[in-house]
Amino acid sequence: MLAPAMDPRLLSFIVDRVNVGIFVVDREHRLVLWNRFMEVNSGWRAEEVLGRNLFDCFPELPRPWLQRKIQNVFILKNFSFTAWEQRPYLFPFRHNRPVTGGVDYMQQNCTFMPVKDEQGEVQFVCVTLFDVTDTSIYQQMLKEAGSRDGLTGIFNRRHLEQALIREFDRARRYGGALAFLLLDVDHFKHINDAHGHPAGDEVLRTVAQRVGDCLRSTDTLGRYGGEEFAVVLPETDLSGARVLGERLRLAVAREPVLLDQLPPIPVTVSIGISELRPELSGYERLIHEADTALYHSKTNGRNRVSCAV
Repeated sequence: MLAPAMDPRLLSFIVDRVNVGIFVVDREHRLVLWNRFMEVNSGWRAEEVLGRNLFDCFPELPRPWLQRKIQNVFILKNFSFTAWEQRPYLFPFRHNRPVTGGVDYMQQNCTFMPVKDEQGEVQFVCVTLFDVTDTSIYQQMLKEAGSRDGLTGIFNRRHLEQALIREFDRARRYGGALAFLLLDVDHFKHINDAHGHPAGDEVLRTVAQRVGDCLRSTDTLGRYGGEEFAVVLPETDLSGARVLGERLRLAVAREPVLLDQLPPIPVTVSIGISELRPELSGYERLIHEADTALYHSKTNGRNRVSCAV
């Protein structure tokens, strides 16, 4: 309720100056209020949209969902809320954050409020849009940080296994190929002993970069432990994974790792590969068979690719 002394012009000033999107619709979804925030971000002035149907003006809106949200407020006579985690945005407004944030549009929290008359009947629904883009970017950064290996910047073992479980279940349910690749840096202990642990760290970073440069966006590369890396390969059979394994092996060995005040460090890797088969009962079998194939590569001269039979 407004205090008796509240000037409507002051209320209008506040509505237009607040850094929140505010619009109001009636039961027919006609717009009866459109504040300055909405004008600036949508490119539509108030005089262009007031009195018109919301969905005629903005056909890109999620109409069935939004109609239900508005209708529920009219029926239940109560507030409703949706967060960006559930629906990233209502209006596809641009934002002014760096594109490196990984967010295409302004992320929005939305509140739906009933506007009642003196008898308590809902006459309009007021919708507010709060720009929470910064919050969503920061949360994504925290999430990414928690799933990354601190040394190499690629995914850690926990995230890698989650990806493998997800792809294993998907392939078992819907069909399709799936391969798993384990890769181990040859003679890594000797590199550490001969050149020091900082050199060993740089070798691991270089291997991760060279391997990552060869993969598709749908593949998942992670550090499995120590000098061991793994790759989840959706929609890839054993022969395709073998071809990729050879490409990775050659990419890593193509040139030595160069460090200041140290001689060039030659690097090779051994690789083991497994694939999903109907008789495999769980994703752990993929890991076990790839590990067995990797052991075969290690005991048969290293710098080679072996596949589980």
